[in-house]
Amino acid sequence: MMNERSTPGLATLGIHGHGFKDAYGSPHVPVYDTTTFSFASTADLLDVIDGRKAGGLYTRYGLNPSILALENTLAGLEGAEQAWAFCSGMAAASALFLTHGREGIVCVGEAYGGTLELLSSQLPLLGIPTHLILDDELDRLDALLAGGAKLVFFETPTNPTLSLIDIRAIARRAHAHGALVAVDNTFASPVNQHPLALGADIVMHSATKYLGGHSDLTAGALMGAKALLQPVWSWRKNLGSMIAPATASLLARSLRTLVVRVRQHNASAQRIAEAMQRHPRVRRVFYPGLTDFPGHELARSQMAGFGGMLTIELAGDGADATRVADRLRLFALAPSLGGVESLVTQPCTTTHHDLSAAERARRGISDAMLRLSVGLEDVDDLIADLEQALA
Repeated sequence: MMNERSTPGLATLGIHGHGFKDAYGSPHVPVYDTTTFSFASTADLLDVIDGRKAGGLYTRYGLNPSILALENTLAGLEGAEQAWAFCSGMAAASALFLTHGREGIVCVGEAYGGTLELLSSQLPLLGIPTHLILDDELDRLDALLAGGAKLVFFETPTNPTLSLIDIRAIARRAHAHGALVAVDNTFASPVNQHPLALGADIVMHSATKYLGGHSDLTAGALMGAKALLQPVWSWRKNLGSMIAPATASLLARSLRTLVVRVRQHNASAQRIAEAMQRHPRVRRVFYPGLTDFPGHELARSQMAGFGGMLTIELAGDGADATRVADRLRLFALAPSLGGVESLVTQPCTTTHHDLSAAERARRGISDAMLRLSVGLEDVDDLIADLEQALA
């Protein structure tokens, strides 16, 4: 007799973790494209409102079967008690900061340009103290936490230099000061990294990327303990940042193939990183899977795979990088990442365009960099495309 595993694997959770039983036997959750739900009695309505019974109520509140089923799956993938889905990654980040960052936020290391803009330009207008420190300025962290900051936020790997930040170490330092740790796990995905298991309190995703995986939806997510996510719920509800039921259903479809997709992204990116490392026109390759990458050992200790993102720095200038990007045929010149198709972007023209040249240099982002989101095409074709563009 076969014994059941105490905890299902990620692939199983992605397919069966929604916890929904369809009356007609559908193996996946239908789209409940419904604004409101009716009840047989006031007592039944109050059971749902007060949380005694699961059920639909009002879609803007998230009480819609398509959304609830998605959130069950998202929570399972990150090993969390609770997950909330949002209409975008930035909506998730905004709700996180407004809920848990009002006493002060420390952002460690490089981050997505929109996140940096929110932290540096917009949240201070609301009186929220924000502090941006690079990963080589960690000596400042304890003083900022002692000064009252209660949320430490960071990406790992970072965008676009793929730098690694030690989740365990940051969590220990933050918790010693009574602060929370939130990790943007977008680049890694739950297949490659589990921040909650490493000591983080909340995980954030731009689900537009690997969780969605097909460049056909925009969504975000937060995962963590119920006690930490419950106060986020009102911000999501009243700011109107709920995911739509149709998008939730599309995202749930994508999660069913997340594991097989990400494992192939990992394998192809490793091959491409090694090929680019040997190319005479490439000065440097940023990829955690390379043994000489500065964060390689840390990546081995906190990641199960090295991801589908890599950055190359050409032996030239920004104009050279632009010419290479324009010559690529399979790598589409486009922002975003994590889809089945390969994409290329020059950070100085897209993700970090709004930063000054001096600030980009301070963050180690040169104009000669190209960030590659490695898709699911045949890897030999992708390498050939890069080689012809570099020729």
